[in-house]
Amino acid sequence: MQRYEIRLSGSGGQGLIFAGIVLAEAAGIHDGKFVCQTQSYGPESRGGASKAEVVISDEEIDYPKSVKPDLLLAMNQKSCDSYFFDLKPRGILVVDSTFVRQLPTTRATSIPFTLLAREKLGKEIGANIIALGAIAVLSGVVSLKSLEAALTNRVPKGSEDFNRKALKIGIEAARDAMKQKAGIEEYEDSSDQ
Repeated sequence: MQRYEIRLSGSGGQGLIFAGIVLAEAAGIHDGKFVCQTQSYGPESRGGASKAEVVISDEEIDYPKSVKPDLLLAMNQKSCDSYFFDLKPRGILVVDSTFVRQLPTTRATSIPFTLLAREKLGKEIGANIIALGAIAVLSGVVSLKSLEAALTNRVPKGSEDFNRKALKIGIEAARDAMKQKAGIEEYEDSSDQ
């Protein structure tokens, strides 16, 4: 890996900036890679556009922002529509299917992060951590052990178990999505013969 760019996008209040900080800490402090994390958000504290970018590299980083993301996380339809065309041609698009209904490509990985948070955690607040676990598995750019260490270091005391559970839900959801995708590709390959 020379340079890997990740863009986390959605609306204010979804915890994307926090997720970007945790991801950067996991890659930089715990995995020992070079990392840059930037963020931007609208003037509204909730509901406005929000994005966090993390650039991870084995070498020094000369430009801190994401130019052509290798992975795009879109937590709502507007961010999917706005940022999809920046994604590298073979980049990974991951969407929260709770809110993203119109996919710009059939290669997208759809996981209902917010719905999973509601059903398995009892509140939507963990959707960002579920998404973080999923993108770690799908990208392979950061170790799961480092991600958990960075997360438990950053969350408020007393919420570690809740956040570990959210991370595990995301990891499992991504693994299930990968198995399902592999099954579809295997079926498509066999039907071409």
